[in-house]
Order: sequence, then C-alpha cells, then structure tokens
Amino acid sequence: MVDFSLSTEERQIRDTVRAFITKEVMPLEQDVLRGERAGQRGIEPEVVAELRAKARRSGFWGVNTPEEYGGMNLGAVMSAIIAMEMGRTFVPFSFGGSADNILYAGDEEQKRQYLLPTIEGERRSCFAITEPGAGSDARNIRSRAVRDGDDWLITGEKTFITGGNEADFVMVFAVTDPDKGADGGVTCFLVDRDMGWKSEPIETMGEWGPASLVFDEVRVPGRNVLGEVGKGFQLAMEWIGQGRYLIPARAIGSAERMLQMGVDYARQRHSMGRPIADYQAIQWHIADSQVEIEAAKWLTLYAAWRAQQGLDARHASSIAKLNGAVMANQVVDRVLQIHGGMGYTKELPIERWYRELRLLRIFEGTDEIQKRTIARNLIKGHVRLGGIGE
Repeated sequence: MVDFSLSTEERQIRDTVRAFITKEVMPLEQDVLRGERAGQRGIEPEVVAELRAKARRSGFWGVNTPEEYGGMNLGAVMSAIIAMEMGRTFVPFSFGGSADNILYAGDEEQKRQYLLPTIEGERRSCFAITEPGAGSDARNIRSRAVRDGDDWLITGEKTFITGGNEADFVMVFAVTDPDKGADGGVTCFLVDRDMGWKSEPIETMGEWGPASLVFDEVRVPGRNVLGEVGKGFQLAMEWIGQGRYLIPARAIGSAERMLQMGVDYARQRHSMGRPIADYQAIQWHIADSQVEIEAAKWLTLYAAWRAQQGLDARHASSIAKLNGAVMANQVVDRVLQIHGGMGYTKELPIERWYRELRLLRIFEGTDEIQKRTIARNLIKGHVRLGGIGE
C-alpha cells in the first residue's frame, strides 16, 4: 500500500514553517523590491540574523543537519516540503544551521575550523568549480594546483560562484594531475580568503549575485586538502547531486503562490461586464498551471524519498529538476498574462519572480544537461522504464 499522507508531526512542521514565512518573511518583500530599485540586493544582514534567531527559538535550525551537530535532521522528504513553503516568498532567507554536505568529509581539525563555524553562522563558504570554459562540462576545468613542498600553489579563475563575494573561505576544485583529469586528477581545497584569492561581483537580472574568483599562485597548506588528493571530482558530484531536488521544491512553492494570485485576480478583474475568471482562456491558464504544479510536486517528493531511503536518486532528481524549472517558468508566464499590464509593472511582485525563476533552467545543470542525463541513463541501461519502487 502506498501512503501519501503526512504524519501529524510532519503536518505540524509544515504548518509552522508556513506560518513563519507568512508572518515574518513575506512582509519584507516590499523592502526587497524597494532595495532593488535602489541598487541593493536582498535584506540587511541584521534582519537576516534576527529572522534566524526567531526561527532558532522556534526550533528551526539546521533542518537537514545531523543531530550530533545540533541540527534537526528531518530527512530529504521533509526538507523538500519545507523548501516548498520557503519558495512562497522571493525574500532570500534560509533557516541557517547548515553547511555544505562535503564539509563533513573533512578531518577533525577541518571540521573544527570550517564545518562547525559554518553551521553556527560564524563563517560563510562558497563552492567553486565552474570556470569561464567549464560550465555544464565540469570535467573541463583548467585551474591548476601545483605542489610546492608541503604546500600547493593554485592558479586559475572561477565564475558564477554563488556567495563568492560574501564568503570568507572557498571549497575550490583544481587539477592536480592533468593526465588523469576528472578521473583521479582533481582535488578539492579549503582556501581562506586571507590566503590571497580575490572576488569580483557579476551583475545579473535577478537577486542572484554570483562572483568571479581569481587565484594567482595562492599558497595553500597541504592540510587544507578536503578528502583525498585526486578525489575532488567525486566530492563535487556529491555536492551537486545531493540537494538537486530542493531546486524544484522551492519552485513549487513559488508557483503555488503565484497561481493563487492569478485566481484571486481573475475573480476580481472585470472585462466586458464579467469577471475574467468566467472566460475559458483564463480558466485554461489556471487549469494547466495546477496540473503542472501537482506533477512537479510528486516528481520532486519521489526524488527526495529515494534520497531518504538511501537509493540512487540522481535520475529522479534530474527529472524533477528539469520538470520543476520548466513548470515554474510556464506558470509565472501565465500568471503575468492573467494580470495583463499590471503583471508587467513593478507594483506587483510577478515581474520579479519572472526574472528570478528564469535562473532555474540554467544553474545546477541546464535543461539541456538534464535531458542529456535522462536520455543517456535510459540508452545505456542505467535505469529502465517501469522501474517504480526499485
């Protein structure tokens, strides 16, 4: 028997998160829009800190962080459900108390110096593998790390690095054996900003404010290798793959809120003497959006369930990410169309979401890369059709 219901505890967590987002975070949306018009991004750090403090007092801290590190360890499915609730607002906010999953691969000293302070919010990290000539093709990275005694000298450039302007240390991937390349020749290093790397902001059409990072023979101690020399590419794939289902999860929350906006507006907006909700063209926009949101929701929860069960979730996550990203862009386009000229103005947040959600089809694996992955898995027999529950 397949049970799709949430437990009492899971419903309570979902409802508590929804109430927190509605009461504490959504009211900041106008501040974000005003700040954007003034050339600012996001909300003030003090405001973020206060929100996280309130959330922590409510028991939300480290949603998917192991309990031994003070987290809630709610699992992949509940993390996806929480991400859906957080997607209901475009205010950039997270509950805190988490760290990049690959930091747990560090030794005890690295955990003390990097992992624990990151969980507590005392340090900020960024993940740097993308380069000007190696975006979707991560195997093509060219940044080099050369041994110099007990140290390494890193030279290269990384681009479109999320959090790169704010981070005080980076998990950077560099080639340590050109002959082996990604198959044993890439290593991950923990590099503090004060070791010498520099960042420059990259302007974008939305909230996302990535950076380019430059390394010019930056000297890094050998003890700052994360994991093993030559095993960096495997760590990178772990980082990229583990939370891919969270991207469509947030998109689902955004799409649900926007669709409700569309329904409400269609009821109150009159044209030719009738609410536009009476017209079939508008009804089809609403119906198509509902169907696509529900489909994306179950694809995403299935991918999260596979991850939670310890099953290989990569194929399911690629399907969920592709479907969710396309769905969100279709829904926001329809909702803007329902609102007509008002949807195109900055008076409503729809145009903001229109710009924000476009990124989903690019980062963490483009639509084209997801399609390539899905097709390749089928053609090579890595997965088979009709394999539900396997």
